[in-house]
Amino acid sequence: MNGKQSLKLAVIPGDGTGPEVTAEALKVLAAVSKLEGFTYETTNFDWGGERYLRTGETLPAGAVAELRRFDAIYLGAVGHPDVKPGILEKGLLLELRFQLDQYINLRPVKLYPGVETPLAGKGPKDIDFVVVRENTEDMYAGVGGWLKKNTPDEVATQTAIYTRKGCERCIRWAFEFTRRRNNPKGKRLTLVAKTNVLTYGHDLWWRAWQDIAKEYPDVEPDYNHVDACCMWMVKNPEHYDVIVTTNMFGDIITDLGAMIQGGLGVAAGGNINPDPGGVSMYEPMGGSAPKYTGQNVINPIAAIGAMSMLLEHSGQPAAAARVMKAIQIVTGTKMKSQSAGKMGYGTREVGELVCENL
Repeated sequence: MNGKQSLKLAVIPGDGTGPEVTAEALKVLAAVSKLEGFTYETTNFDWGGERYLRTGETLPAGAVAELRRFDAIYLGAVGHPDVKPGILEKGLLLELRFQLDQYINLRPVKLYPGVETPLAGKGPKDIDFVVVRENTEDMYAGVGGWLKKNTPDEVATQTAIYTRKGCERCIRWAFEFTRRRNNPKGKRLTLVAKTNVLTYGHDLWWRAWQDIAKEYPDVEPDYNHVDACCMWMVKNPEHYDVIVTTNMFGDIITDLGAMIQGGLGVAAGGNINPDPGGVSMYEPMGGSAPKYTGQNVINPIAAIGAMSMLLEHSGQPAAAARVMKAIQIVTGTKMKSQSAGKMGYGTREVGELVCENL
């Protein structure tokens, strides 16, 4: 979708502090839509822990079909202290990713001005890359089972699934994204896998990678084993432009990425179906943080960053850039810290500051 002048957005505020940060993201959306001259409408859905405790369902019947009517989905957070871990993640987040075929997980790793990184001597110019994670295969396909469960002879299997189609579409999208990103330091796409040990599934990734790389002579193809990637992300993050990787490895290295960019309070991501008519979902990475609920202390920067991503991939790149610039002014000149309760401002005040700097 390019240049669409009216957006239909589904909003899932979710649990804990999710509704608080969602409110600030929507506040910024309202302000930037006036400045950039587009309209939008939102529909709220109460899916999350409270609804699950009340009804026993993670997603009601017809939920996915209803979401297909929207241009994009904005998610605040899911996770409830009274709901067993895994139920909401699998029954809501993973279910939506799979049903809506959101096969790209996009995670910018960008250090904003004024934000501390644990990496000594590194600054915003050093930490600015993007991870493209395959989002519908690998261990997350849910293939496996038990034999002789709860006995001394128990056997458990969890099978990673890789398809040529799944590898190719993710790798090709990553090459196209690297080309569009057009890093002035040079376009480089790094495949992160473990071809020396995972000799079947990752050999498929490697062969697909080699075939597709020939079509993009303007992009430098690069390769890291995943363990080496973890070392280089800490030692030389400036090496990376775009990383493409498998679902499981992407899950792990993006949390490392969040820490080097200043923590989960600033990290945002998108679950993207880039196909025509596909519906994508954008969210802050920090989770529901229930201990901070209702205190006006949680950091909304990641949530506002997720809204910037939504705009960028929903036909409003100018609005997205305006929001991203305002975020960096606020982190660089206003906020004392990115930690909850130490920002120098409350949640609502940070949202207002971003609006003022649009």
